[in-house]
Amino acid sequence: DTGKLTSKDVLLEVTSTQKAPNKQHLHSVKVIKGTVKVGDKLHVELDVEKRKLIEKNHSATHLLQTALDKVLGNQIKQMGSFVSDEYMRFDFNHYEKITNEQLRKIEAEVNRLIAKAIPSDIKIMDKEEASKLGAKAFFSEKYGDSVRVVRFGDESLEFCGGCHVKNTSDIGVFVIESESSVAAGVRRIQGRSSIGGYKLLKEKEDALL
Repeated sequence: DTGKLTSKDVLLEVTSTQKAPNKQHLHSVKVIKGTVKVGDKLHVELDVEKRKLIEKNHSATHLLQTALDKVLGNQIKQMGSFVSDEYMRFDFNHYEKITNEQLRKIEAEVNRLIAKAIPSDIKIMDKEEASKLGAKAFFSEKYGDSVRVVRFGDESLEFCGGCHVKNTSDIGVFVIESESSVAAGVRRIQGRSSIGGYKLLKEKEDALL
């Protein structure tokens, strides 16, 4: 998240937010005006528009995992990912280049799930219970006894601590931007959703004119 911290005489621009080792929220800020000291009270203003775009790209990664399972096989495992307000990328195990036909099927499947308008269901669960339900976990992540599970109907069930849309229809549209190899046996799909997906479609259209 980014945003602002303000008081009568202070303006701080929040450039990033992370979790410190003991899970406290750690804000990195740029001082625009004034000074701050321990005990000061500040008003927090979240960049809501940016957060919403991040949520859409993040939820799109979950739907992409489901689409990859359906098109390439359920041996697909997430090897890494990145989500921003502008785009998302998803790394996964696969030992050959994905064909254009497969990419079209994957993209179409994600958009089918978006159009189904599936509500999200987010719960804190016992890790063993979540695993028995078939929740997918990121390959290198370490989890405690309790985990946060994000579900989209019967289509997607994953361990996840991030922010998501309330309904898949909120994503709007998903467009694959590129597919590439990033390591031996690891492929990467980069895509955009929502207004970013629309802009990418128009860019492709303009390139054909």
